Order: sequence, then structure tokens, then C-alpha cells
Amino acid sequence: MSDETPQAGDLLVRIGAIMFLVGAVATLATVTPLFLGTEPLPSVFYWLCMLMGAGFLVAAAGVIRSAAAQRRQAEATSEASAPSGPSAPSAT
Repeated sequence: MSDETPQAGDLLVRIGAIMFLVGAVATLATVTPLFLGTEPLPSVFYWLCMLMGAGFLVAAAGVIRSAAAQRRQAEATSEASAPSGPSAPSAT
């Protein structure tokens, strides 16, 4: 287990990776009968193959969301640590 705290897009990346792997297995299962010369699989497997592309898009959205959150966090940190403008001399 990791000690890192989950970021904004981590869950989307994990879900996208699982979808991609399910789609990749379905693609292999769909293509295999074509090479073996056996009966093609039902059309449901062809629809499952589309999970490969959808999973890639979901994972990409998670990466973009995570990058945007990190950029916002870096900007907030740099603004908080940046010195403020010159102050007017005090009249005492």
C-alpha cells in the first residue's frame, strides 16, 4: 500500500485502466476464433471490445483532472509564498 493521499483523478485512472484491460481481453477473445478457424463469438464480445477505447478516454480524463488539480495547488502555493508588493513607509 502507498502512503500517498489520493489525488483528484486517481480513481478515474484506475477505472479507465480496468475498462481498458477488460476491453483488451475481449478483443483477444474476439480475434482468436478468426485465427483458429472456429465459430465466431457472439456480438456481445464485439461490444465489449469498445471498452478498450472508452477506458483509454476515462484514464486520459483522470490524468488531465489530476494535472489540473496539481497546477491549481502549485499556483496557490506560489501565491501564498510570494512576497507582497512594496509597502508604504509608516509615518511615525
